[in-house]
Formats: sequence, C-alpha cells, structure tokens
Amino acid sequence: MNQDVSGPTAGEDFLRVSRRQLETRVRRIETCLAQLSDEQIWARRHETENAVGNLMLHLCGNIRQWIVGGIGGAAVSRDRDAEFACRELLPAADLLARLHAVAGQAGNVLDKVSPDQLSALRHIQGYDVTGLEAIYHVVEHLAEHTGQIIWITKGMTGRGLGFYAYLDTDETRDRGQSP
Repeated sequence: MNQDVSGPTAGEDFLRVSRRQLETRVRRIETCLAQLSDEQIWARRHETENAVGNLMLHLCGNIRQWIVGGIGGAAVSRDRDAEFACRELLPAADLLARLHAVAGQAGNVLDKVSPDQLSALRHIQGYDVTGLEAIYHVVEHLAEHTGQIIWITKGMTGRGLGFYAYLDTDETRDRGQSP
C-alpha cells in the first residue's frame, strides 16, 4: 500500500506549532500589559509573589537560554536570580521590546532548525535534553507564566481580556454555555 508522504512531517509540524504558540503567548502578554500601568506591572501583594515585570524578565531569560542559546548556539549569559530580584519600575514598553526581541530571535532559530536536529542532545541549564525537549520546555513554560500574567491582569483590572470572544455567539448563549 502506498502512503502519501507529501504533507509535513511530525517534526515540521512540531516546529510550526511551537513557533505559533510562542507568537500567540507573546500577543496575549502584550494585551495584558496594555491594560496595566507600570506600577501595576511591578505590584505584588507580598515578597514571595512575582510581579508581572519579573515574570517578563524571567521569560526573556528562559527563551534566550533555551532556544536562542541552547538550540541556536548563540552565546548566552543569564542571571536567573536577578530576573526575580529586580524591583526597578521598568516601563511596559521596555519589557515588551525585550520580549519581542527575544521572541523574534527564537522564531528565527526555529525557522532554521531541521526536524532531524530535534533529536540531537544539548546541555542547557544543567540538563541534557533533546532539541524537541528544549523547545517543548519553552512553549510550556511560556504558557504557564502567560496564564499567571493573565490571572494577575484580570485580578487588577476586574475585566476579561476577550481572548475567546469569538466563541461567545448567540448559539452558545442560547444553550446556556459560557466560553
């Protein structure tokens, strides 16, 4: 029996979806920061809680270390503790510029990775991982902290962010469902 092999491979799909997820999470963070003042971005209820600003710095460090450096081979210097220790009121525009820059660098790396390179071992942040594991780590890590930023934003503003507004149709309201 002949198989149709004209479609993308699983590795190609993984890279495409990973890049799309990276871009989607960055857009959601951007939406959140547009709702917050610089003071709110750096607010925390207590010292053990991370401010949105600290999460942003942390995500930039993580993406740079794991994809730009770990997958792309760029020299990366990271002070993870400083990402959480920062108390300087860096403005939203600065934080977003940093996130866009590192996400763009990561996207460029993902564009150049071949599916065959996904199984190659790399040593990143003290871990021996495949390229696939490294990329998966960044996508899930970004999703985790994006969720925290969304939760913090909703708590501070008392408003929804409309990410699923397209699901709020007359049909779902008639069935008593909520998106």
